[in-house]
Amino acid sequence: MPENTTNPTHTDYDAEVIPKKTSPMGQLFADTPRPPAVADIVEGEVAMIKAAAVYVTLHPFGTGIIYGREYINARDIIKNLAVGDSVTAIVTNEENENGYIELSLKEARQALIWGEAEQALTQKTIFELPIKDANKGGLIMEWQGIQGFIPASQLKPEHYPRVEGGDKDKILDELQKLVGETLAVSIIGVNPKEGKLIFSEKGPEEKDREKIVGHYSVGDIVEGEVTGIVDFGIFIKVEEGLEGLAHISELDWALVEDPHKLFTVGQKVSAKVIEIKDSQISLSVKQLKQNPWTKAADKYAKDQVVDAVIIKYNKHGALASVEEGVAGLVHISEFESPEKLRETLELGKTYKFKINLFEPKDQRMTLSYAGEK
Repeated sequence: MPENTTNPTHTDYDAEVIPKKTSPMGQLFADTPRPPAVADIVEGEVAMIKAAAVYVTLHPFGTGIIYGREYINARDIIKNLAVGDSVTAIVTNEENENGYIELSLKEARQALIWGEAEQALTQKTIFELPIKDANKGGLIMEWQGIQGFIPASQLKPEHYPRVEGGDKDKILDELQKLVGETLAVSIIGVNPKEGKLIFSEKGPEEKDREKIVGHYSVGDIVEGEVTGIVDFGIFIKVEEGLEGLAHISELDWALVEDPHKLFTVGQKVSAKVIEIKDSQISLSVKQLKQNPWTKAADKYAKDQVVDAVIIKYNKHGALASVEEGVAGLVHISEFESPEKLRETLELGKTYKFKINLFEPKDQRMTLSYAGEK
């Protein structure tokens, strides 16, 4: 049986491109530009400047006027205008009671600036801008008359406030040191409604940090360069865009009071990766050295009397070093008062102690004072 066929209807040809004729009147309307509407940005020529108003020719739509509050707001711009100058304005009223198109120079200027900000965001444009002020969260700067903000997290490593424990007052102290300096920054956030710009000092290498960190694993041995020394440790540059912290407790098996006495900026060091968290890398220098507690397990035992030198006081008592890297706590409870402890056990002097607790695997030792050496 032959396949049924139907004749195409008119709608079957709708998808075809059929040239349509346009009447002369229709073509005239099509060629006529749309009159400016509220919020449109327009360009015109200054026709007249009076004491409280500026008239602008907006061919072919008529005349625009800047007056009242808009005149006052734009006085800094208007004082530099002359008849015949071209101006850019934004429409605030399509037609007032006198037939003029009301305009705003100030709003147009702001609209253009925010447009430039959007463009700079897209193009990742770099600006050299001075730091105006600082707060606990970051730095404040200005671009094109608009206040901008750089969160501390968007600063390069050399400018990031290196403060142990995240003490906000100390962070502010560090950030205030940057006020007056000029930084190379790019726009990463634009919010015209709230009048906010967010900047970043970080380049592509910092933004790719997570990808870089992904090349490393806990246990890796790395070679790096000391880029910063602080009270709580040292910063080591592992590669371009990646810097890790070796905490003071990870610098040496022996007690470290001042990292500056062990390291210098620019020094080449080897370190072990001990933690990777939130694109941050933690390092240890001491773990590449032999742990003295390992050999100590064969040399010392509970109840043994040993010679040890007092190396530090703390709230619990005093630390006494039995040998380099192996120290025990002399508890304050053995003495009448902290003053009595310090009077009996002087820093730098050697005394005899009895080992009360010895757990080399956990690197723990407690000592009891046994008298002068």
